[in-house]
Amino acid sequence: MSPGQCSPRLVVIGAGGHAKVVIEAVRAAAAGELVGTIDPAPASGSVLGIPVLGGDDILPRLLSEGIGAAVVALGSNALRERIGSRLREMGFVLPTIVHPSAFVAPSARLGEGVVIMARAVVGTEATVGDLAIVNTGAVLDHDNRIGRAAHVAPACGLAGNVRVGDRALIGVGSAVRPDICIGADAVVGAGSAVVAEVPSGAVVGGVPARTLRRGPRA
Repeated sequence: MSPGQCSPRLVVIGAGGHAKVVIEAVRAAAAGELVGTIDPAPASGSVLGIPVLGGDDILPRLLSEGIGAAVVALGSNALRERIGSRLREMGFVLPTIVHPSAFVAPSARLGEGVVIMARAVVGTEATVGDLAIVNTGAVLDHDNRIGRAAHVAPACGLAGNVRVGDRALIGVGSAVRPDICIGADAVVGAGSAVVAEVPSGAVVGGVPARTLRRGPRA
């Protein structure tokens, strides 16, 4: 944030476990003034000391009160994409949150609403699409293309020139060899080694990763 620039007032959408990590990333990055969280059915009245303000129905009022930024902290990729699109249509800004311990190469490009967690690496000329998550300690090497609302889970390692489709999930601790394409809505199970293309909607897992469920036919 540039000197003299006002800190935005923002809300976090969600009040679960992922929201906790997002809240701490926002605080660490000094990305804005955290006003509260939004959740229609929270487990408690606050998250890490941040109050749960209510459900989605109060968002128009918050916007009218000058709370113009929202961070979508929902683990479901499809839901995060849907809620993010709705927030943008309402007029909310979707800030990009980068934990200060992460490394993002100067030539990398991050979309709106992206969250880069602690100790993650986004390499040279990598692109991370809107509302995607690069989670704790994940490594994206050069020229990766991470799709909209995708999630690269903690401790994953993606070698150079990997393509990850919209809403795909790369499970915890997985490794992906160079030049692999993982299709939209695909799921890579935790601890997998991906050495071949993964079709859209497929579920794969293992070392090397094998198809556990095929995606819907086109």
